[in-house]
Formats: sequence, structure tokens, C-alpha cells
Amino acid sequence: MTAGAAEFPAGRDWRGAIARLPAAAGAAFLAEREQWALWLPVALGAGIAGYFALPGEPPWWTGPVLALAGAGAAWFAGPARLAAFLLACALAAAGLGFAAAQFRTHQAATPMLAERLGPVEVRGRVVDRETLADGSRRVVLDRLAIAGLKPETTPRRVRVRMNERHGAETEIGALIALPAVLMPASPPLAPGAFDFQRNAFFQGIGAVGFSVGAARTLEAAAPYSPGLMLERLREDVGARIRAGVGGPGDKSRGDAAAPLAAALLIGDRAGIPEPVLSAMRDSGLAHLIAISGLNFALVAGMLFFVVRGLLCLSEYLALHHPVKKWAAAIAFLGAAFYFLVAGPSPPTERAFLMIGVVLLGVLADREAISMRLVAWAAAAILLVLPESLLGASFQMSFAAVIALVAAYEALRGRFHDLRAELGAWGKAGLYLGAVVLTTVIGSAATGIYAAYHFNRFPLYGLAANLIAVPVTAHWIMPWGMLAFALMPFGLEHWALVPMGWGARVVIWTAETVASWPGAVAALPAMPFWGLAAATLGGLWLCLWRGRWRAWGAVPVALGLLSMAVARGPDILVSGDARMMAVRGGDGLLRLWSPGRPDRLTAETWLRRAGQRDTADWPRPGERAEWNNGSSLACDRQACIYRRDGKTAALIRDPGAAAEDCARADVVVGAVPLRRGALGRSCAGAALVIDRFDLWRGGAHALWLDGAAPRVESVGAERGERPWVAKREPRRR
Repeated sequence: MTAGAAEFPAGRDWRGAIARLPAAAGAAFLAEREQWALWLPVALGAGIAGYFALPGEPPWWTGPVLALAGAGAAWFAGPARLAAFLLACALAAAGLGFAAAQFRTHQAATPMLAERLGPVEVRGRVVDRETLADGSRRVVLDRLAIAGLKPETTPRRVRVRMNERHGAETEIGALIALPAVLMPASPPLAPGAFDFQRNAFFQGIGAVGFSVGAARTLEAAAPYSPGLMLERLREDVGARIRAGVGGPGDKSRGDAAAPLAAALLIGDRAGIPEPVLSAMRDSGLAHLIAISGLNFALVAGMLFFVVRGLLCLSEYLALHHPVKKWAAAIAFLGAAFYFLVAGPSPPTERAFLMIGVVLLGVLADREAISMRLVAWAAAAILLVLPESLLGASFQMSFAAVIALVAAYEALRGRFHDLRAELGAWGKAGLYLGAVVLTTVIGSAATGIYAAYHFNRFPLYGLAANLIAVPVTAHWIMPWGMLAFALMPFGLEHWALVPMGWGARVVIWTAETVASWPGAVAALPAMPFWGLAAATLGGLWLCLWRGRWRAWGAVPVALGLLSMAVARGPDILVSGDARMMAVRGGDGLLRLWSPGRPDRLTAETWLRRAGQRDTADWPRPGERAEWNNGSSLACDRQACIYRRDGKTAALIRDPGAAAEDCARADVVVGAVPLRRGALGRSCAGAALVIDRFDLWRGGAHALWLDGAAPRVESVGAERGERPWVAKREPRRR
């Protein structure tokens, strides 16, 4: 029985159809046995996700025991008991992913600074540095000695920002000393928001900060250190790219073309002005300025086809030697060199590993790009860098690749027949159609993850990509590769000048499309269950081949619907108690801060609410009311917020506690409220959150729509994990 014949029973006997459904699903599953291996990285990812979802660190043996238990169960079950065998294999793979995440956490472990420190003297070796758009420098130091910290509590690495004057003498590999203020990396700014602290932990960075004085060199860099030579090469290449890109143009584009060229070639995006970065994001072109699979595919692809074409000029070589494999080997070496120049980072490591698997497939006489190779690449990345599963880069890149491979596998025969029938102009039209199709599929596949991580979707990304992608692939990158080849002879400017013309076209495209009305749709935060449902549905659509794959559209639709049904918090309060926000009856978030609001926190809250700007907060003595009965009234000491039949007191002065606590269901205080008379006055509230709760648990989010108020906090969400900075209890 084929999968297609058994999947959708006909007729009006719905009870019989439902009764036959398990048998039909089983038959369809057996018919897809060649696709089973593609679910290996999914099982690995499930184990990794399970590890990161835990509230505390599990015993070291948890992952290995799960993997061994699954392997043992698969051995005893054997293929004869297929269902038990497959479930045991899935358990073994999940245990392996769990163990990989445990090992990676142990490998990356570093003490995390819990409190602001300094100014103090910081001594360390410069292992990385980058120049930002405003001329300041950001350096990463290791081999640290920090005044006031014991060796066992000193982070492995810190990242310090220095203005141009303070960091003038720093060079890669040098041992320096500088006065600096150090702080913990930022925890999530709201429950469910991005965890900067966890991201820094897996880079070995336990603190961030800024200099308050000039750095001085204690020991010069070793001149022939391999790491130093590589970093110097990377900096020299970046400087030569920026110097070589020139030509006419208006000031903004002239300034941005050089750093954009450096970003496209070596991933150095630090010097791109913020307005240009914003335009790239809003136009759907941000993927071009991150070293990703597209960059490596263009580099390796150009090398492969150029080398193969040159070798085929010799009839003897073409007929008697495997020139295709030689070209693949040279392309792999070129991609490896490009990886070294671009610098090791999670995105470049993933992209290089992906293209490496593809080229190794050519060397092994396998299909160059297939879903099986994508699966093996994903499995390898998850085992080496399991934390990448949580990042937008991994999710979006593999979503796009999987969707594109699935689509082109289904359409390959039709494209082949069309190419054989069309002439030159027809083939050009077919290429344009392929660009459109690729953009549509890629945007659809990555749109859910863009909505989850960035709460935005560029509506005119298709128009921007129709111009920018061909320009990048057929103009910018070829000239960039030629510039690399000319650099040893000092002639790179001959290639970099025309490359700069292409970079200006990309900038013009981004600025033009981003300026169109409604260029970006602001979306509310998607709950995690919505992302999980959409991911599983998308995998079901792409990894199976039978008609039953269509059922994957159901969880994808549920994932999209989750943004509409999930209600955002009614009250938000920051971990430092300096910012509060409430959701008015009109659905808009209103922000309050006694001084200048923290820009990053405000942007995060508004972005997750699907807003660009905050609505007005009532002034002292004013009252805002809405048709649904909710209201917000403030004086100089507190605000009273009413919604869904509940009253919340937002207290910023202890003098308001006695009166406001007595009449509120929920009390949120930017001051301590739990001792002495104040504690007794708040005893009647169903929920009290004061300054100590915020200090201990970080940002809080509250909902007033249920029978009882509901609260989520960053601290409760993160649990006690190695990347969570542990604060020492304070005496009240």
C-alpha cells in the first residue's frame, strides 16, 4: 500500500475513517523509511532543548545514562520490534544531545561577575578587538588579573569598550593594563527575552565594561604567535578593504560602503552606521551582512566552477582525471582560508561546517546538496555547538536551507526540463523566477523565527532581495574574491573600487525599500509553544515526501495563530526598579521612568509588544480611562492601575505604601515593602513585589486577567544555571 493511497480515506463514513487513520498513518510512515534518518538532528535538538529548559544543573551522568539506556534498549528490541527500536533510537539520540550540551557547558564554564565592580585595574591579554562606527574600540581580554577579585572568581574573559583615545595603543596579543568599570552581562530584560548573559557565558566572557582611563602596554605581543599572526592578517585585510573601497557618492553612502564591503567579505560589521544597519533590517537584507551559508556558498561555488572550468580546458585532464573532485578540494581549501580570515564565531563555524559537508559529499560521489547532507551538517553542529540551537542564526539558516532543499527537490525535474527547452532570454527569465521563488520560500521559512526573536517582518523583502541578492552574488562577491587574489601584489584596489559600486547599490536598495510606508510589520511576542509547534510543523512538511506531509500545515498555522491568542503582560517592571510599564485598554504599552529610560530595556519591551513608540503615561494628577473600564491614575508617589476588575498599586515612594497597599490587589514597589509597618499594610494584597524581589528575581511580568494575578520573573524562568550570575544575599 502506498502512502498516498492510504492517507485520506474517502466517503462520508467519518467514524470508519477515524478508525482507519492509525493504520493509514502506519502505512505512510513505513513508506517513508528512507526519510527516517533525517529526524536524527531533531532528536538531538530535543535532548539539547530539554537540557536548557531545566531549572537547575543536572548530574553529570544524566546525558550519558540516557544515551546508553536508549542504545541498550535499541539493541535488545532489534529491528524486528520496529516501534520499540525507533523509540529507543530517538531516546539514545536525545540523550546524546543532552550529554553534548552538558559537556559544552562544562567546557565553556567561567565565573560570572554578579555585581558592578570598579573602577578597578584590569590586566589581561588582548585576544580580539574591533573598531566601532563611532571610533571607539571593543576589546576582549583573557589571562586576567582584576583588582578586588580572587583568582577563583575571576572570569576567563572580559569585554571592555574603550574610546579612541584610551585604546590607541592596544594590539592583538599584547598584555595591557587599564582602569575600567566591570559589570555583569545583561540578563533577559523581560521574561522570555534574549539572554545576553547566557550568550556571553558560551563565549567565555564573564563580565563586560568600559574603560575610564588610557590603557598601557605591559608586554608587547609575541611577533610570531600563530593566533596573533592570524588576527593581524584579519585586521590588515579589513583595513585594506575599507581603504580600497572608494568612489563618488553622497556622504552617508560613501561612509557606509567601505564598512559594508568589510562586512560582506570578512564579517566585520562593527563600523556600519546604525541608520544603514536599521535600513538593512527593515528591508529584509540583514542576512547579507552576516557571514553565513550564502557567503560561503558564493566563495566555494565560484572557486569550484572557475577551477573546474579551467581544468576542463585540457581535454586530457577532463577525460582522464576527476577534475570535479579536484575542484571540490580546492574550493574546500578556499572556504577554509575564508573561514580563517572571517574569524571563528558561531555563525561562521556553522556556515563553514555546512559547506564543508557539501564539498565532502562531492568528493565522496554523493549528491552535492541533499536533505541527508543537510541533516548530517545539522547533527554535527548540534554536537559541537549545542547552544547554537537557541540562537536565531542557527534556526533561521537551517529553516531556510531545509525549506529550499525540500522545494527544489520537488521541482528539480521541472526546472531541468525548462532549461533544456528555453533559449538565452528564457534562461535569464528562469533565473529571475528562481530568485523570486528562493526569496519567497526563504522569507516564509525564516519569517516565524524573525517574528519570535525580533518581533518584526519586512513586508517588502522580496523587492529588496530581487535587486540586492543578484548584485551581491554576481557583482560584489566576484570582485571581492578577485580583491583577495590581488592583495599579495598590492593591487586589490582595482577590484575593490567596482565592488564599492555594488555595495552602494545594496545600501541604496535598503534605504529606499525601508523608507516605503509600512515597510516593517511590528509583531507581538510569540510564546515558546507557538515556535515549537511551527518548527515541528515545518519539519513535517519538509522532511516527509508523501501526501501526509500536508498535515504539517496545521501546527504551522497554530504557531502563527499563537501571536494573536497569546496576551502580553499587563504590567512590566525592570530588575533595577527604574522602569515600569502598563498595558492600556487600547492595547498599547505605556512606559514610565523617573529619569531617562534605559534605551535597551525600552526598545525590548516595545518590540515585544509589537510597538515602535510608547503611548503617553499620565502626568501627576492626571487620569487615563478606556472604554473597557481600565484606567491609570498617578500622583507624585504612586500610580493606581485598574484592569479586569483588579487594582494594582505601582509605588515609587515609601510614603504612598500605607494608603495604596490597603486598597490594591497587586502591589509593585520600586522600594522595599516587606518589613515593619509597611509589611503589615500590604498584608491584604494578593500579590506583593518589592525592590528586594526585583533585585533577586530580575524583571517581572504580571497578568491581571485571571481569577488570581499571575506573575513571571526572569529569575524563575532561568533557574540556577552556570550562566546565571549568583548574587550574594543582602541584609535588609
